[in-house]
Amino acid sequence: MTIKPYFSSSSKVWDDISWVYGIKDAGYEGWEIVADGNYRLEKQENAKKIKEVIASTGLGITVHAPYGDLNLATLNDPIWRESIRQIEVCIENAADLTDRVTIHPGYLSPAGKLVPQKVWELQKEALKRIGKCAAEHGVLACLENMISAKEFLCRDCGELMGMAEGIEGIGLTFDFGHANTVGKVPDFLKNVGSANHIHIHDNHGEHDEHLALGNGTIDWHRAGKAIAARYSGVVVVEGRSVEEAKKSLAVFRREFV
Repeated sequence: MTIKPYFSSSSKVWDDISWVYGIKDAGYEGWEIVADGNYRLEKQENAKKIKEVIASTGLGITVHAPYGDLNLATLNDPIWRESIRQIEVCIENAADLTDRVTIHPGYLSPAGKLVPQKVWELQKEALKRIGKCAAEHGVLACLENMISAKEFLCRDCGELMGMAEGIEGIGLTFDFGHANTVGKVPDFLKNVGSANHIHIHDNHGEHDEHLALGNGTIDWHRAGKAIAARYSGVVVVEGRSVEEAKKSLAVFRREFV
């Protein structure tokens, strides 16, 4: 199977775009745009700079939708609708650049913890609306598994797959760094053939540290072999700097074969 290494950094969303040239220089084939801060795609000035970088580097593109202060499972209806709207706007603007947009699920608020079934239904309905928008624009909106914080939905593979099942325009992003914080890497590897998109980064199994590959506790020899055998598509290394990106790419090239 063919896998392509891309790089992304959520820590760079307020930085000048010049850092992106380092992705190409480091040897990556593409860039996953975190569509927040200076990279909000609906802002014409941002979009112009992004397209100039793409044209000059030839980098492939995927997109991560905004997620800060949004909640697709909130009981607060105006916030729920605004959360959906922002993701739909991102998808509409991303469609000229890519066919993959990663989205975060919602989370349980203190009020939501009292009515978990209602929260599930709200998340499902949000995905139906987002999926309809994605399908209309030729995009697959890929729902991502979350970190160990107990308030988040979709921390384990079964819940992630169940949440997205049967919804047009909705796919799956398997994040192995997130999976490690809940001790679920083996489960996600077992089901990796169902993934439509993959994120990788390292940690020590407790917090979402976004370390370079090899600097945490994930067994990349095992993970890389399993992913390379059953998955075809983009694998996004999520990191903090281009310097760490270079180290991660060396591990990637050694293990994902």
